[in-house]
Formats: sequence, structure tokens, C-alpha cells
Amino acid sequence: MRAFYRGHAMETGRIGRRIAYWRERRGFTQPDFGRLMGQTKRWVQDLEGGQRQADPRLSVLVRAADVLRIPLEQLLMDGPPAQTTPMPPPSEALGVIGVLYAQPQRAAAVPLVDIQRRLAFCCAAFQACHYAALGRDLPPLIVQTQQAANEGGAEAHVLLSRTLQLATSFLHKYGPATAVQAAVVADRALAAAERSGDPVAIGAASRRVAKSLAYQQQPEAAAEFAVGAARRLTGALGNSGAIGLSTLGMLYLNAAIATAAMERSAATVQQAADHVAEAGEVAARQGADLDEDYTQFGPTNVGLHRVDVLARFEDGWSALEASDSLDASAVAGLSKERQAQHLISMARAALLTRRKDDAARSLVEAAQLAPEEVVGRQSTVDLIADVLGATAVPGWELRKLAVRCGLPA
Repeated sequence: MRAFYRGHAMETGRIGRRIAYWRERRGFTQPDFGRLMGQTKRWVQDLEGGQRQADPRLSVLVRAADVLRIPLEQLLMDGPPAQTTPMPPPSEALGVIGVLYAQPQRAAAVPLVDIQRRLAFCCAAFQACHYAALGRDLPPLIVQTQQAANEGGAEAHVLLSRTLQLATSFLHKYGPATAVQAAVVADRALAAAERSGDPVAIGAASRRVAKSLAYQQQPEAAAEFAVGAARRLTGALGNSGAIGLSTLGMLYLNAAIATAAMERSAATVQQAADHVAEAGEVAARQGADLDEDYTQFGPTNVGLHRVDVLARFEDGWSALEASDSLDASAVAGLSKERQAQHLISMARAALLTRRKDDAARSLVEAAQLAPEEVVGRQSTVDLIADVLGATAVPGWELRKLAVRCGLPA
């Protein structure tokens, strides 16, 4: 590495521009970056402008790369950041996609009560992160609910919508590889909900449409859609008891997550915080952590989303501070899916604050709790790669997890 650096030592201007690029990507001002480097704003201005002839020394670049959470090579050479190889969707996801596009076939009608029971089993499998089992049982359930809806009845259309909502959430787990198909299924779920006339089904399906917009890199539209649905359905959902409140609260939480995917600014940070606060008000009306319609909605889930939003905005210190207010026993009472997601958010926050060992521990714990939530997800695998790359001597548990995810360790 020192030989490589010597060959590039005169490119101070280009190195300075790369530092400026990554500083802005991380949302740091020049004073912010200076404090993290133990220097002044003027020092940062000179460094980024290529005006420090004695710098950048290798030790300075090593420190800058650590603060910016990038490999040192990204400061020494031009070119796009290294990316992990995109993961193809697993066979169970392909099975769900296949049945969604298959020619409908007539089969013996299944009583709605049996469909409800099978749907409940699949929802429980999702919450337990048993995605392989879900991928096996969801395709026939889609066929059964579609046939029931074709025969008419509001209840059948609600069941079809809920099944398609579950299929959407399942496909969202695999990120960009299934984003387009998930969006199509979300639209079908909303159409079925609207045919039923059930405000809870409409609100729940609207959440999936909003999330699909976010996965298609349209966070502004996603937040607007979720908030619009919440405003339009507030009265009806408020009059539908706990299940309606849970649906309303989750719409606001979806809006907060979508806003956190926008470019960070004082306005977007405040907007996301406002949406979390709106969800908090709904949770206070509900009064407890419940699992109505498998939402896990309540004060604790609102707290978890507050942490996640801060981590997504790359405000690691605030995310860790927000996590301190969470009741550990209440978090442990949530589904494995929610607990694992929180551990992943905590790993992201720990990496942002350069607590690399804590980040590794959170990821390993998430994988132990819910292996399928970690190993098969592109965003989590990318995070594991980031933690691995930022750790000089990774522990054997992190290296073992990386190998399971197909990463070099």
C-alpha cells in the first residue's frame, strides 16, 4: 500500500476532491469533518483544495478513510465505489413471482375459513423470518384467494388483498432484484382492497404501494402517497378500533422511512421526525404494543423506527442515543423480524460512529436470531461487507457470517 501511495503522492488536488466527494456523501459539513479529524475547518478547506503541500500524509488518509467509512483505495484512485455482486432472487421468490403471472386454473373451491387459517400461518412464518417455508406455502394460497375473489364477496377480496400484501412484503425482502414485481403485486393488492371497500385493507395495501415506490427510488412519491392515504383514511381507521389505529400508525412510519431515503437536509430530517411523531400520537391512542394485522405496531415499534430513521440519515450518534430509551424487554417481545431489523439498524449506527466491533456483534446476533433475514438480503450483505472492510482484523464470527453471505473473508 505504501508503494501504491508513493506512486500517487503528487495527486493532492485529486485526492482532496475525492475527500470532498465522500464527505458530502456522508452528510458532513467541513466543520463536522474537521472535528472528526481533530482539525479546523480551514485545514479541511486546504486539504480538499489540494493546498497542503506536506499533506495528505498516509496517516491522514488512513484516518480520513476511517472517518468516511470507505476503503483507503477510494481516496487514492478514481472510479466508482466497489460494489458487492448483486444477489439474484432465491428460488422461493421466483416461485411466488411465477404463480402471479401464471394462467389462472380452475380448482376446487377452498372455504374462506380455511384460507384465513392458511394466511395466518403464512403471516406467522413471515414474522418468524421463515422465508423458505413462506415461499413454499404462499403460491397455492395466492391461487386459492384469487379464485375465491373471482367468485365475489367483500370478505374474499379482503383476503386476496391481504395475501397479495404479504407477497409484496416477501418480495421486498430481496431488494432491487424483485422491486418491479413487488410493485405490480402491491398495485393488485390495493385494487382488491378497494373492491372490498374495507378501510383497513385499503390502508394496509397503501403501505405496500408506498414502500414499493421507495424501492423504485421514488422516496418523495412514496412519502406523499403514504401521508395522503393516512390523511384520507384517518376518520375511518380511527373508528375501526386497534386494527385501524395500527394501520394508520404504520402509514406514518412508512412515510418516515421513505423520507429518510431522500437527500439529507434540515427539512427532510424534520419531516421524517414529524412523521415518527405522528405515529407516536397514534400509538399513544392505541395504548400498548399490539400485533393487529401482524403490524407489531405500538410505542416500541415507533421507537425502533425512530432509531432506524436516524441511522438512515447517517446520524449514528443520535440513533444510538435514541436506542437507549427503548425498553429491552419490550423489544424482545416483538417478532423476530422486527428484532432482527432493529439489530441491523443498530449495526449501521455503530458503523457510522466507528464502533466496528459493536456493528459486527449486532450483525452476528441478528443472523443468530433470524438467519434468513440476514444472509439472503442484499442490503444486509452490503452492510456486512462495509463492516468487514472497515475492520482491520475481523473476528471469526464476522468472517464466518461473511462467508455464509458469499463474501470474501
